[in-house]
Amino acid sequence: MIHSGNAATKHHAAGGMRVLSFETSAKLQLASGEAVAPLTVAFETYGALNGARNNAVLVCHDILRDQFVASPNPVTGRPPWWARIVGAGRPIDTNRLFVICANVLGGAMGTTGPGSIAHDGRPYGLRFPQITIADTVRAQAMLVEALDIPGLFLVIGAGLGGMQALNWASAYPKRVFACATVASAPRQNAHNIAFSELGRQAIMADPDWRGGAYYSQGVRPAKGLAVARAGLHMASQAEPAVRRLFEAARVAQRFGFAIEQQQNFIDRLDANSFLYLSRAMDAFDLSADFGGRLANAFQGSATRHGVFAFSSDWRYPPEESRVIARALIAAGADAAYVEIDSDKGSDAYLGEEPAFEAALTGFIDGAAAARGIALQAGAG
Repeated sequence: MIHSGNAATKHHAAGGMRVLSFETSAKLQLASGEAVAPLTVAFETYGALNGARNNAVLVCHDILRDQFVASPNPVTGRPPWWARIVGAGRPIDTNRLFVICANVLGGAMGTTGPGSIAHDGRPYGLRFPQITIADTVRAQAMLVEALDIPGLFLVIGAGLGGMQALNWASAYPKRVFACATVASAPRQNAHNIAFSELGRQAIMADPDWRGGAYYSQGVRPAKGLAVARAGLHMASQAEPAVRRLFEAARVAQRFGFAIEQQQNFIDRLDANSFLYLSRAMDAFDLSADFGGRLANAFQGSATRHGVFAFSSDWRYPPEESRVIARALIAAGADAAYVEIDSDKGSDAYLGEEPAFEAALTGFIDGAAAARGIALQAGAG
């Protein structure tokens, strides 16, 4: 256990596996003017800090993921969601890097959110204050400080995670050596907002939602949540994959193929968390606080940036990643843009994509060399 003033990191067993949490009585001031206290941030770590404490990596997860980036989820039993990227000998090599992945603020895997218990002993539900991407980043910064890490070697994320990574690089430029943004954007586009709103309406139309107070009533709006998840799943697939799903359903003469498939994937999601996180994504616009000019968000920063996009991604089209790259160049930042030719859509980063893995490895190895981190465990 690590203590830091009125905060502590703890670990306990869940399903026979270690679960870490950062707990503090300090107030997390939100962009809305409200505050969250006490605050718990659930997280996982992999690898070890080096003597210089300069090899820490923060992996930020997307709306459908959690902190179990490289280990099985002890609650759901699901396998790690990014084992191809994070692990021994992987692009984010835990033999030489110390990896942190925290469940987002408002999440449903241990971090304070709408399912958490409020001061009156009941779950927050819709009484939980509105949150932003910047609020989540501030909560993560509190965790990093509690771990006594002066600066992060790398912040990386895709989708919602990419938004967090960009916000980190903008808000804490002296504490982020390198930033990798994958299949993401500096602002939520209209199509994504529409998909999110359809998902929210499906959840709220589910009779078991109970006005967001389902926690204490022994029900769960699983059908509405499955529709919401299906919308994001389809948006994350390339057009050929979606057509194949529709064709298979037509041949089988059945309806609701996407919804049926989602029932197996919603066990780690919480309906109210989806409402809060999707709204935070929809409101994200990194340029808004910088006179509407994205380059101003990175002006004078020494952070190295890698921006990665996939050719078939229509959730976060490559043009949106090029907007990030152009803004970084305009700000004088050290930036590289890589577009991967892929037929797997936005979710390409989750599967076997050798070109992406090679490009990401090159970016990380180059940053590690500049940081003075050995390229191989035990070297240097």
